[in-house]
Amino acid sequence: MSASTTPPANGPGSGGPSGDPAALTEREPRVPPERLVAELVPPPRFGSARFDTYIPDASQPSQHAAVKTLGEFASSLGGDAGQPPARRGLWRRARRPAAAPQPRGVYLDGGYGVGKTHLLASLWHAVPAPPERKAFGTFVELTNLVGALGFQQTVATLAGHRLLCIDEFELDDPGDTVLVSSLLSRLVDEGVALAATSNTLPGKLGEGRFAAADFLREIQGLAAQFRTLRIDGEDYRHRGLPKAPEPRSDAEVTAVARATPGATLDDFGALLDHLARVHPSRYGAMCDGVTAVCLTDVRPVPDQSTALRLVVLADRLYDRELPVLASGVPFDRLFSPEMLNGGYRKKYLRAVSRLTALAREAGSLPAAA
Repeated sequence: MSASTTPPANGPGSGGPSGDPAALTEREPRVPPERLVAELVPPPRFGSARFDTYIPDASQPSQHAAVKTLGEFASSLGGDAGQPPARRGLWRRARRPAAAPQPRGVYLDGGYGVGKTHLLASLWHAVPAPPERKAFGTFVELTNLVGALGFQQTVATLAGHRLLCIDEFELDDPGDTVLVSSLLSRLVDEGVALAATSNTLPGKLGEGRFAAADFLREIQGLAAQFRTLRIDGEDYRHRGLPKAPEPRSDAEVTAVARATPGATLDDFGALLDHLARVHPSRYGAMCDGVTAVCLTDVRPVPDQSTALRLVVLADRLYDRELPVLASGVPFDRLFSPEMLNGGYRKKYLRAVSRLTALAREAGSLPAAA
């Protein structure tokens, strides 16, 4: 099911009447709740991810260990393992108190670019259950699902699942903290197994972003749902690769956009303004039908709110394997030193890593060679 959009005159991914490329700023998608549920699967970049296609760094034992542990976790969810335990009589339960429950989730903690999303998608594929009984989404997509369906309906929708995978698990505000703590507790009670990726240890979520100490109970409750797997290593997206490509001129970027069917062309500043008018959960739908993203006059982002919206867009472009060709400043200069030293440092570094990888992929566009 596709999103309802406000496309350019000739439709998504096409140029306007004059043959000019389409623009992301012309799109304001409206995404129905049914699509949000249907798209709870690994994104295109990780559609074929498997444990045997993950290439561990030989110098990082934790990467080898993570593959083994996750494979065992996937096997443990076969059969009826994902169902809540059968209810027993109260008297019998009183005579034989149950042992303390073990965490029903695994939490992949590590720096950006160590392959956490690849491993999470591999886990989703490996769990022996039909796709409709497994869910995979980013933290933003999960919270938006609750906003679209309501809390109780979200619980009802996901309760029959064997596994819920949450990519980019991050607590940015108190509202998300309370919401997600309550949601995951309910799902675990229903027998749903959890898996998540993050750049932050579960007990440290929210630090440097809001008054996390005021929500210690919720954060500790979240942490108790998971056992943590630490994954060390360097950013694989740039391991052994040549230096990131230099930005192109405005004329070169425009020429590539005109020559590439399905490419979009936007002024970077105008796109940042547009992102403020579109909910981040719709950024993926905004890219429907797009084959490449061309940006002119890339410049440092002016403030934290704008920077965080750009991080979400970078994630959606990366998920959809959309090359990015740009003029202006290099992507490693998008975020100020103050931003890179603040509470969202790891988010910004992930965005730089992913955008740089997409810029490298843009070198294969016919007119960019």
